[in-house]
Amino acid sequence: MLPKKSALMLLAPGVVFIVLGFCIPALMLLFAPPGVTAGDVIARLGRMLQDPYDLAIIWRTVGLGLLVTVLSVALGFPIALLLARSTSRWAGLLLALAIFPLLLSNVVRTYGWLVLLGKNGVIGQIATALGLPAPQLLYTETAIVLGLLQLFLPLAIISCYSAVAQVDGGLEDAARGLGASRTRALWTVTLPLSLPGVVVAATLVFAGSTTAYTTPYLLGGSNQRMLATQLFNYSSVSIDWAAASAVAIIMTALVFLVSAASAALAGRKGSVA
Repeated sequence: MLPKKSALMLLAPGVVFIVLGFCIPALMLLFAPPGVTAGDVIARLGRMLQDPYDLAIIWRTVGLGLLVTVLSVALGFPIALLLARSTSRWAGLLLALAIFPLLLSNVVRTYGWLVLLGKNGVIGQIATALGLPAPQLLYTETAIVLGLLQLFLPLAIISCYSAVAQVDGGLEDAARGLGASRTRALWTVTLPLSLPGVVVAATLVFAGSTTAYTTPYLLGGSNQRMLATQLFNYSSVSIDWAAASAVAIIMTALVFLVSAASAALAGRKGSVA
């Protein structure tokens, strides 16, 4: 084990690089964008937190982010559990197929939903063939949730899989040998031991969902704006750097708050276990 002084010396170059190359530029971009003072950013942030229009965008972003997170974990954990406990020779191939969408461009996957959800898309054509009116699914919150779910479900699967795979399956057998049902063994043994991985999956999915731009922009349109699309509008359309920095601060704060809450939850559950 390295002495404390040697460990600090080894960490020093990386810390300096992170501070000078990331932290300071990020803070300057957030609080002092071109031609704007920190006071202007703070004032704009205060007005934004009182504006019903901006508040609606914030709550929509948080609400859809939480919904996508819950759905991703609820669907990803069972899939990860089945893959981790499978003894089939095809288990590796199935895992590769489950996470294969991560290798595809977000734009390509999102355009696939445009083909499906548009009025003249696959779903609309099926409804028309059945004599039903074509549903308006595109440019709705439902479309955003579907797009983000497809985008981040593979990430939830691989994060949960790495956690579940480290849990000894013999512990489940021991619990069942002591009289626990399969479901009880899952809830009292497997899930608590794999909770840190589940928390990581939830954190990554929420952070990605609340900061995603391409999918909400293409599937939500201008009527279902989220923080990322609003940030693009302020920085590239109206050229309001103070408002853009205020939105970026809100997005950063959301991610840090959820990350801190997740870390606290994982630490509390770990200490209890």
